Amino acid sequence: LLPTSPFMSRKLAGCTLFITGASRGIGKAIALKAAKDGANIVIAAKTAEPHPTLPGTIYSAAEEIEAAGGKALPCIVNVREEQQIINAVEKAVKTFGGIDILVNNASAISLTGTLETATKKVNLMMDVNVRGTYLTSKACLPHLRKSKNPHILNLSPPMNLNPMWFKNHCAYTISKYGMSMCVLGMAEEFRGEVAVNALWPKTAIHTAAMDMLGGPGIEKQCRKTDILADAAYCILTKPKTFTGNFIIDEVLLREEGVKDFDVYAIAPVIFLIGAAQQEKKLSGSQQERADGAKVKIESAAAKPLGPVAETFQVIQGAVTEEYVRNTQGVFQFELSGDDGGTWYIDLKTNGGNAGFGKPPVAADVVMSMSSADFVKMFTGKLKPTLAFMSGKLRIKGNMALAIKLEKMLSQLNSKL
Repeated sequence: LLPTSPFMSRKLAGCTLFITGASRGIGKAIALKAAKDGANIVIAAKTAEPHPTLPGTIYSAAEEIEAAGGKALPCIVNVREEQQIINAVEKAVKTFGGIDILVNNASAISLTGTLETATKKVNLMMDVNVRGTYLTSKACLPHLRKSKNPHILNLSPPMNLNPMWFKNHCAYTISKYGMSMCVLGMAEEFRGEVAVNALWPKTAIHTAAMDMLGGPGIEKQCRKTDILADAAYCILTKPKTFTGNFIIDEVLLREEGVKDFDVYAIAPVIFLIGAAQQEKKLSGSQQERADGAKVKIESAAAKPLGPVAETFQVIQGAVTEEYVRNTQGVFQFELSGDDGGTWYIDLKTNGGNAGFGKPPVAADVVMSMSSADFVKMFTGKLKPTLAFMSGKLRIKGNMALAIKLEKMLSQLNSKL
């Protein structure tokens, strides 16, 4: 870090942070970062007894916070229960004299489609992510308004209404955007009194929850929670005039002078629900509201950089005028899972092209499958005919062109 880095001083010494979901993962990482300054941490989480698969309780987190130099107050809080939130806030104020910072980190996740998402999962995500964030903010705000430099920080994404961010996990996206809408509304409602911002990772972050979602080996595609802790620290040490921003961790840290991102174990797999296509500076990114006012919106590159993207990079490099001349077809791929979304191979227009998003002209063939099977198919590990017959691949459109693509695959396999 640079000598002028905001991480070099103890700016949060004596401040009281109320952090939901702080018993593990991102919440605990933010807590430990602040604890090194000598901050007071209210651990508002529901895990009082050891979980069978997830590590950490509010008490083990409290021990780590105390060891790091902070003061800890573990509180049993299920953010679905308003009275538990109110009780914890009252206890925090009684113990530490007030609340300076609220971090709405507690979150429920189910990356499933509409028909696959059980009603109880929908209720859980809406209750924890949207309602829990709203009620915790409501309970803390009277005390935050008394602080010299109060902040609310929601772990939620920049908003983008492109359907691709909804199609694979509609309920989850709605719930996280609900947290982001709390930022939009409360930042304006309490402008000049309380800073309200959102923070979101540019890549997947390695947590116990991510292990459960991604399975063995997922950590190789993630960054450490430290990157979000460092970004959160930057935000929470800014003046309260810094408000209404949707911030991407890496973008902010680069602006703060951080150059070495290897310390965060880079293996980029973008998981931006709604970041725009082009990365923009905090100082220059604005969105105009209906009343003409400017609202800062942070964004980052949304193009995935995982196995699917690497496959398309090879395909794009292998496309020749001969392929285009012999094929004369445009192929659209609707992929689910990691690196999911819409991708295309254009073997009809100009010199041909391949990449992320919808093709430049209407597709002749639309293929739907999982990202994992797509990579297998394009690397010769899964035959397209077998994938189609087994139901792993669904094809709409010109079947003759689909067969042409299969022939092209046999020639590309040696390069993929």
